[in-house]
Amino acid sequence: MDLTTLARLPMWIGGRAHAPTTTRYGEVTNPATGEVIRHVPFANAADVDAAVRSADAAFPAWRASPPLRRARVLMRFRELMEAHKKDLAKIVTQEHGKTLADAEGSITRGIEVVEFATAIPHLLKGEHSENVGTDVDTWSIRQPLGVCAGITPFNFPAMVPMWMYPVAIACGNTFVLKPSERDPTFALRMAELLKEAGLPDGVFNVVHGDKESVDAILAHPLVRAVSFVGSTPIAKHIYETGARHGKRVQALGGAKNHAVVLPDADLDFATEAIIGAGYGSAGERCMAISAVVAVGDAGDALVERLAARARKIATGPGDAPGIEMGPVITCAARDRIRGLIDKGVAEGAKLVVDGRRPAIPGHPNGFFVGPTLFDGVTPSMTIYREEIFGPVLCVVRSASLDDAIRLVNANPYANGAAVFTRSGHAARVFQQDCEVGMAGVNVPIPVPMAFFSFGGWRNSLFGDLHMHGMDGVRFYTRTKVMTARWPDDGSAAPGFHMPVMG
Repeated sequence: MDLTTLARLPMWIGGRAHAPTTTRYGEVTNPATGEVIRHVPFANAADVDAAVRSADAAFPAWRASPPLRRARVLMRFRELMEAHKKDLAKIVTQEHGKTLADAEGSITRGIEVVEFATAIPHLLKGEHSENVGTDVDTWSIRQPLGVCAGITPFNFPAMVPMWMYPVAIACGNTFVLKPSERDPTFALRMAELLKEAGLPDGVFNVVHGDKESVDAILAHPLVRAVSFVGSTPIAKHIYETGARHGKRVQALGGAKNHAVVLPDADLDFATEAIIGAGYGSAGERCMAISAVVAVGDAGDALVERLAARARKIATGPGDAPGIEMGPVITCAARDRIRGLIDKGVAEGAKLVVDGRRPAIPGHPNGFFVGPTLFDGVTPSMTIYREEIFGPVLCVVRSASLDDAIRLVNANPYANGAAVFTRSGHAARVFQQDCEVGMAGVNVPIPVPMAFFSFGGWRNSLFGDLHMHGMDGVRFYTRTKVMTARWPDDGSAAPGFHMPVMG
């Protein structure tokens, strides 16, 4: 079906479009125009239950299917994703606002997780030890959990869900996805392509909604594990509620990512890297650079370069040629970002580039915020303490690398950080002492490839395991250790003492 022409979106349950029982609907807008383009149902407990029970019914057969067969389904899914990539990017741009190139790039990063998951026959292999005791062997196996759920944010409707369900499904689980109600259509298109790839009905399901559907997922007794990406307050709620209901939970929260620029850095290179990392996707990335720490003499020259480049960023609708930065997701998000910029000015930060009210020809009702740059920001200011999640860069001055590292480590968030330098020694000090989950050296957004794992520290992660990579395999499986002996018929039976294997 052509999802983009529907006035009301369906759920996806049991391998087909499913009419919800809920009567509550929300609006999906095109952020470049402010136009309502479709309506999305807000699932109630009955809708969630239907999806979970469909997934539960599909689990035994899917679990029993050989990992190689599961991998081949994902191989076909990957090929379909590649074939439809440009059309899929248009869906992302229409509902989120990011540029087509950025949307396509995010889909590519999601496809990389699918590619990782196709190696599942190898990734699920356990360990084996022969003769741990006389005629006794021990080995480990990884087994799926059952029904898993994903609750995902608006900023990456393609990539973030694909951090979750390809690995979960490859491991033999079934899945219920609750995408963001802001840009829900992509998830339904994924469901269609998975079915086309040969995924059995019920293995992948989609429910839409708000807090009511999230709470129903967290409370459902058949849901074994929940993955979440979003803001820190919600991540904490997801983690606490899910754990209270006996579920395995990984909940990734907010961020305040720093780029530390040393005096010896190539400032032209650092400027271009920071501009892309700070203003790409209108700053609506959990790995966006939002705080630039200028060390020593780097400050004035760096701010001058950042300001000149920020003023040249082409801002407009994401599907227009030559556009580098699109709108933010909603009118409320735009107004919140403007309010934080106002607060930065009121608290004494120097507003170098003001993007509060950009002129976008032909789009007077779009949710646009232009590139914004502050200098002289201090750790006590609201624009430093809060995750702005918009195109706002805050420059903080620091006397030394050690002071910069202390600043990074004092922040309650610990998702990512980067250092720009020509010094191997400085890079190594940063690597050793910077307390974040993901760090980069001359790499502004150090998001790991799919065969490593994604996640932060402190208030950026609640749970023990990160997304995708081997942490993803560990999260979506549980380990069983087997110990076996095959005695001769005439051998003595075990005694009553504690068995020892030596």
